[in-house]
Formats: sequence, C-alpha cells, structure tokens
Amino acid sequence: MTPPSDDVLMLGMNYPPEPTGISPYTGAMARGLARRGFITRVLTTHPHYPDWKVKPGYGQWSRNEHLDGVDVTRLKHYVPNPPKGIRRLASEASFGARLLAQRWGSPNAIVVVSPALVSSWLASVKAKLLHRKTPLIVWVQDLYTLGLSETGQASGLVVKVMAALEGALLRRADTVVVIHDRFAARVSQDFDIPRERIEVIRNWTHLPPAPDVDVAHARSRFGWQDGETIVLHAGNMGVKQGLGNVVDAARIAEQRGDRVRFVMLGGGSELASLKAQSVGLSTIEFMAPLDDDDFAAALASADCLLVNELPGVAEMAVPSKLTSYFSAGRPVVAATDVTGITADEIRTADAGVVVPAGQPHALLEAVTALASDEDQAQRFRANGRHYRSTVLDEESAIDHFTQMLMRLIPSKNRITDAVSTTASN
Repeated sequence: MTPPSDDVLMLGMNYPPEPTGISPYTGAMARGLARRGFITRVLTTHPHYPDWKVKPGYGQWSRNEHLDGVDVTRLKHYVPNPPKGIRRLASEASFGARLLAQRWGSPNAIVVVSPALVSSWLASVKAKLLHRKTPLIVWVQDLYTLGLSETGQASGLVVKVMAALEGALLRRADTVVVIHDRFAARVSQDFDIPRERIEVIRNWTHLPPAPDVDVAHARSRFGWQDGETIVLHAGNMGVKQGLGNVVDAARIAEQRGDRVRFVMLGGGSELASLKAQSVGLSTIEFMAPLDDDDFAAALASADCLLVNELPGVAEMAVPSKLTSYFSAGRPVVAATDVTGITADEIRTADAGVVVPAGQPHALLEAVTALASDEDQAQRFRANGRHYRSTVLDEESAIDHFTQMLMRLIPSKNRITDAVSTTASN
C-alpha cells in the first residue's frame, strides 16, 4: 500500500545535476518522495554550482524536465561571479522574484530549502498569503546568519537585518527541519522556535556503498606515486573552507621534503586564487570534478580525506562531504574549530583526527602521524563505514521526512501504516 498522491512542492536554488553541496540531498529527497507515492514538483534554478556559471545547454528563461519521477521547473536567475556581498543577495532575490511570479498550483505541502535566505523568505511570504492552509516546511541545511558572521562576510547592520529575515522565515514555518541536534538547539535558542516544531533529519551519503577499488591501479591512473601520502579534499572551494591553510601546509611539506600531496578535487569561487597561491608547489594538485565512479575511486584511493574550515567557522554547517568521506572508509583529518559541529561529528563517529583551524603545521603533522599509524587508520576506516550505515542512511532519512509530511498534511481517509513500502520499488 502506498501513501495517497499528495502534491509536494519543493523550492530551492540547487538541484541535480549540480554534483556537490545541497543539490544531491534535495534531489535524493525529491526522488524518494516520488517513489513513496507523492506527486513531487520542484522549482529551482539552472545548474550553476559550485563554479557559479550556468552549465552548458541550460540557461533558458524557464525549462521543464521530468527527472526520475519528479517534475522539475528551472527558472533563470542572476548568477554572480564572484558570489559575494550584494551580488550574492541579488542572486537570491532574483530567484525569489521568479518564485513569486511562478504559478505554484495547489500543493498539499510546501518545502523550502534554505540557506538561500532571501529567496526562501520571499517564498514563505507567498506561501502564507496564497497558501495559508498548506503546511510550510523549511529544511535548513546551513544557518545563514551564523554563516555570515563566522566567515566574516558581513557584520553589524547587515547581520542584524539578515537575522531578522531568518527568524521571520523560521517562525513562519509549521515545521523546521534541521540536519543536526546542535542545529536544533541553535535554531530554538537564537530564533525562539519551540523545540517541538523542530525536526532533526540527518543528511546521508549520496554515494552508494564504496565499491571494491583496485587502489594501485586507481592511484597510477590519477598520477599518484607509491610511497606518497595523498590527502584529498573533495567538494566546494569557497570562503567557508579557508583553503589557504592547505596551501600553507603544502608549502611547508615542500620545504621539509615530505612525501605528501594535497589533492584539491572540485571547483568553487576561490579556485583561481588557490591555484595562484600554489604556483611552483609540487605538493599540491588541483583536479576537476569527476563522475561518480571516478569520484568514489579517488576517495577510496587516498590515504586520508580532508575537511578544512576557516578559523571562526564552528556552528553554521555540517560539511556535506563528511557523508561521502565516511562512506569511502578512509580516515578523516579535519582542520576546524575544535569545539565546533564538524569536530563533534568526527569525534562522535570516531572516524578521524581534529586539529585547530588555520594552523598549517598542525595539519601537516596530523597527516604524517596518521600515515605512519596503520592501526589507527584502520580503526578510523571501519568506524566511518559503520557510522555511515547506522546513522547516515538515505532511506531512513526519507522515511522520516515522509512520516513528518503525513502528520502535517490533513488526512483524507488515509492509511498511514505503510509509509515506506514503496522505497524498494
């Protein structure tokens, strides 16, 4: 038995084929809801992240697609490059304006994916004006105002204004979904949201279980040498990541003659700057985004996987890359606030080591120490995979989201005892 064909409308700036960030989660949730019998519609932008330029073949004023059971409408919006300051806000506002002008139909539930705060706030205003009886769910992937403060991208009046918008958005929601218990505490405390209106649904790994990889062959194919410690950073290279610290660690490794190579896989707004800082260094390499199979092979073939965050970043986000890292079964090294949410996640999983953010010597020492301790590395590998399979499971997360929707949507002779029976269909 399947749930009734309720209509769920999802609104967010990022959607597949964008390979990283929020997109894989929004895409997987939409597909999962469609499999469970919901009519699932998505209003989104053309793929542009993390390079901040529209993918070739896209860019029409609007474009309709049917992807894996989901009706996707892509709306053209302003794509800033670099995505900073007023340009970033203008980008969100342009998408919000498109959402206001677009017909939404008659959804039974509206899901707004944040942290595109300006567009999310505009969407919530329309939802409460024109769809006031329809449950509004705000799915919080990052805490927007906290992110502005922790990365130093705004302060003073700007932060106060954005905090007021964020609070208004979250208080307007019937339910706020967050991805970590510490997010729940911050949302409740900072924005005066009753805890019973906050639902914790963890993100998951969007990769299948790591395949068996011929590591020697893969390393040879990627040009990685025998005896060389490969430290792989995968995903977005933006302000939040503070990756100048990694360039400094690579420079120290070069000076000391350490056989360490920092591999930066992916793209982002800071990529050009990082490449310029790394000229002449043999201990750092930049790789373009890979397809899923090669991406999984790269993760599985590295000696350790790197999370690096800007000093001061502590509570704004749980790095999405951690779900893939744990799935790959490789030890994690995190250069981050030692009291922050990223450090807490790695310690909870017992899947890696944490060093303070912005200390390149400490980062390099952690990498070399881990490379020389195979017993510890093996323990971290096993623990990461265990955490992935027990805590970061996709079907469990989508089932949880489904149950929440079915509680919020007014029932009409609904049979609710088979929430996830179609998950395996």
